[in-house]
Amino acid sequence: GPLKPEITITYIAVSAIFFNSGLSLKTEELTSALMHVKLHLFVQIFTLVFFPTAIWLFLQLLSITPINEWLLKGLQTVGCMPPPVSSAVILTKAVGGNEAAAIFNSAFGSFLGIVITPLLLLLFLGSSSSVPFTSIFSQLFMTVVVPLIIGQIVRRYIKDWLERKKPPFGTISSCVLLMIIYTTFCDTFANPNIDLDKFSLIIIVFIIFSVQMSFMFLTFLFSTRNNSGFTPADTVAIVFCSTHKSLTLGIPMLKIVFAGYEHLSLISVPLLIYHPAQILLGSLLVPTIKSWMVSRQKAQKLTRQPKAPVKV
Repeated sequence: GPLKPEITITYIAVSAIFFNSGLSLKTEELTSALMHVKLHLFVQIFTLVFFPTAIWLFLQLLSITPINEWLLKGLQTVGCMPPPVSSAVILTKAVGGNEAAAIFNSAFGSFLGIVITPLLLLLFLGSSSSVPFTSIFSQLFMTVVVPLIIGQIVRRYIKDWLERKKPPFGTISSCVLLMIIYTTFCDTFANPNIDLDKFSLIIIVFIIFSVQMSFMFLTFLFSTRNNSGFTPADTVAIVFCSTHKSLTLGIPMLKIVFAGYEHLSLISVPLLIYHPAQILLGSLLVPTIKSWMVSRQKAQKLTRQPKAPVKV
């Protein structure tokens, strides 16, 4: 179509999101986030080990139901996907959480996903093909790492102007993300070969929302335990990064791994539902999570303040 998503989305939109993040993020915050190894390990293990395994176990139960088997296979592919390169960062930023940690895990998780996701698909679905790791890796490097570095360099020269004017970085990123979702939906449902039965589709939508809510609650519980060592801002990044799945990396990867599959359109549907669902659910929860984070941070500040000596 006239929007040319193969260029505007694949390259320009994703690059714009990370240039925007590089421009708005304080360099010292980004460097300190790199040292938070415990947080990164938690997010990557949850996303690329626990998530696909839990979905596989759940699908063993669903396999005896009349739900379309290709939609169920699509659910498994969702579980195998890496974290997204955009939505988790935008929602973490909207709440005021640890944006630097969200950026690192989104970028690092995407690079891990280039190797791990095809292996997971092979393990759980038995699909194999020659995946062009070099081209995907170079594309990710050019659309994620390079724009982020350029944004950080530009920030050094216009830092005072940014502090004064405070441009609406969050709104810009949200608008770009909306364009990504719109073009992906157009691309998939314009396919004349897609054959969906309404019962299976409704059940899959319900399952996707249930899985997201359950996993968000689970990561929230784990990261807010007394001995977890995570701050409220860290928890926000963990909740979004651990439970979100990449559409911009996922759809091209499915097209590569399942090249020639007649049911590719059906396999893609759960991921196409999951992506807007995670943004919709995340956006609805932003005010609630933000008020929780602010109140928790205030409570922590009060407990750290030294008590005034009592006069006898």
